[in-house]
Amino acid sequence: MDFELWWLLGIPAFFALGWIAARVDIRQLVSESRTLPRGYFKGLNHLLNEQPDKAIDSFIEIVKLDPETVELHFALGNLFRRRGETERAIRVHQNLLARPDLPAEERAHAEYELGQDYLKAGLLDRAEETYKRLIGSSYEVQARRALLEIFQREKEWERAIEAAVALQEAGAGNRQKEISQFYCELAQDALVRMHPEDAMPLLDKAVQADRSSVRATILVGDVQLAQGDVAGALATWRRVEHQSVPHTALLAQRLMDGYRKLGKAEEGVSLLKSYLEQASSIDLLEVVFKAVIELDGVEAAKQLVVDELRRTPTLLGLDKLLEARMMDAPAGVVSELSLVQNLVHSYTTRLARYQCGHCGFKARQFYWHCPGCSRWDSYPPRRSEELNVMN
Repeated sequence: MDFELWWLLGIPAFFALGWIAARVDIRQLVSESRTLPRGYFKGLNHLLNEQPDKAIDSFIEIVKLDPETVELHFALGNLFRRRGETERAIRVHQNLLARPDLPAEERAHAEYELGQDYLKAGLLDRAEETYKRLIGSSYEVQARRALLEIFQREKEWERAIEAAVALQEAGAGNRQKEISQFYCELAQDALVRMHPEDAMPLLDKAVQADRSSVRATILVGDVQLAQGDVAGALATWRRVEHQSVPHTALLAQRLMDGYRKLGKAEEGVSLLKSYLEQASSIDLLEVVFKAVIELDGVEAAKQLVVDELRRTPTLLGLDKLLEARMMDAPAGVVSELSLVQNLVHSYTTRLARYQCGHCGFKARQFYWHCPGCSRWDSYPPRRSEELNVMN
């Protein structure tokens, strides 16, 4: 009983202590709030009333009175940029930079944020000038990354190479695979301009940067073909099977055409069939299917499709099987098969996409540089449905 009585007597004491502690906290908060500038509350009020321009003016006044509120401007500028209000974000950061007494570190931060504003707004020339001013500052690595992004957007591949090399030297990680891709872009441009002699030295540098580059190997074969060396091109393209068998699907038509030119179509079909056994692909099947019809007839082509469909059951494969069945089916059956194929084909057109392994961006054609996330070599060389079946 004595123990329980002590507890009952202690309860009022605990309440009293809690009340005292609460009063102390409230007084502390009130005293702290009195130290905040009036402009701070005016700015918050403008924000709550959806008057961001007046809020910015209020916050600028705070910065003039109290340098410690600079972080408030950074937060506000980032908020506007994320909302897509880049003009307001630019205004915030320009006003910060207009302050002659802004500390060097804060000035560099403001320059970087202003560059981000320009980049978001698509003002690449202004963004580039802003980031260049940050070379040598504490934001140098971030600025060089942004410059690399700008040069890639503008497809200035030589400048992109310089920026990537500078990033490596600044200790920002290995950029050799990207550098290899940039040289491949330059070589591709040379091939488009019908100057294969200019492309080969660039591809040598691409291979030096990344010896495992499938794209560089493919382009070397393209250069050899443009120079009339069909056998050399075939030998080069066949090296891809040692780098990545799935990527041979991207070369299937090139290989088949090359073997036809040399009068070795049967050898080409045999090679592509071996690739198909190692790495199933609807694109590879398409090329082999047409070649088998040409060399061995419809029945052999139908059997090829059936075997492939059993090995990798996909709607894309079924679509191809229905196409094969219609080739020699009776007239009455053809109309029925055509109806089924049209239904299947309308669905498979949505499945026949390449899909970025990083951001999921889907495209009808294969990309080395993802249009969605700007990653390099992020597309698997198989269609999205085939990847789902494999997984």
